[in-house]
Amino acid sequence: MSKGVISRGVSAPIIREGDDIVKIVVDSVLNEVRNVEVVSVPYYIDGVRTHRNEEKISYNLNNKDVIGITESVIARAAGQYVSVDDIANDIVKKYGENPTIELISPIYSRNRFSMILKGIARAAEKLIIYMPEHDEVGNPRGVNPFTGVNIEEYYKEICQNENCKCVIKYERDDENYPVLDCRLHAAHMKLPHRRELINWTEYYLDEICDDVSPDWGLLGTNKSTEERLKLFPSREVAQKVCDEVKAQLKKITGKDVIVCCYGDGCFHDPVANIWEWADPTTMPAYTDQELIESTPNEIKLKAFIDEGTTEEKIKKLISEKKDLVGSMTAQGTTPRLYRDLLASLMDLTSGSGDRATPIILIQNYFRD
Repeated sequence: MSKGVISRGVSAPIIREGDDIVKIVVDSVLNEVRNVEVVSVPYYIDGVRTHRNEEKISYNLNNKDVIGITESVIARAAGQYVSVDDIANDIVKKYGENPTIELISPIYSRNRFSMILKGIARAAEKLIIYMPEHDEVGNPRGVNPFTGVNIEEYYKEICQNENCKCVIKYERDDENYPVLDCRLHAAHMKLPHRRELINWTEYYLDEICDDVSPDWGLLGTNKSTEERLKLFPSREVAQKVCDEVKAQLKKITGKDVIVCCYGDGCFHDPVANIWEWADPTTMPAYTDQELIESTPNEIKLKAFIDEGTTEEKIKKLISEKKDLVGSMTAQGTTPRLYRDLLASLMDLTSGSGDRATPIILIQNYFRD
């Protein structure tokens, strides 16, 4: 078996609401790594020695192999959805009947924001949408060169279909309207809400439908149908799936694997200029927290090679390394959490189209 890092998509059956996601993941992984060897077993009949063929099953699975499950199938199996009417009702609850609301910096995505906008527009009399030249992840404000969609016109059309007035603005002014901050990661930078200071109506997306989705609200949602959105899975649901998959694989194979629920990775596309991170976090749940929340502890191998360091000395440096934080031997290595590095690798491996591999198996990643 190769000693290098291997990341591969694991095929799975179509996963629908109500399916046993733990069983599907365990069965799919075992099918991927199962080895069947036919062995000849001696036995005796009436004192005569003979043989029969038996199947010997083993699994090409190792301790610290990493299994990733995309957040989408966990949320779908658990039935974590919200309707456009649910959004509209919560807007009325928080902003009152027929409000005028200023939407700050929505993402320019049909999949990510159109149904959210539909729900808001269904409840509001007027929306003032502040749209910078590029959204938070790099999508352009006008016609997207890859999709061909004029996002301004599309958002206006959604509002019009819901009998809601819509005004697009490119610069914010001092108009005194209630606010809905639609930035994906604004929650990470939250200041005390103005409503808590001066009785001002202002909410973030993670606070809309928070009675249904207390962890994330509408952050990380995806369009499901014209009237329904799939939520980003709750920490509780995702963690339970990860823990149960780990326990079952341990029971069957004897191997102590790491199991993660992953969403968007974190990488920047140099052509589209899009930063691929539209979910509230890269991983809502994972086992082996201490390891996954740490950073790689590696020497910069190519630097030593370029300096002419002998192979024996390089091997010694690797075998004897301790905590390299602050050490020059680690200069140039990327200081990122394993959680985010693994999510990017998983996301790129699974893709977002029709590969039908919502489960990822990564081997040798933590081989020292």
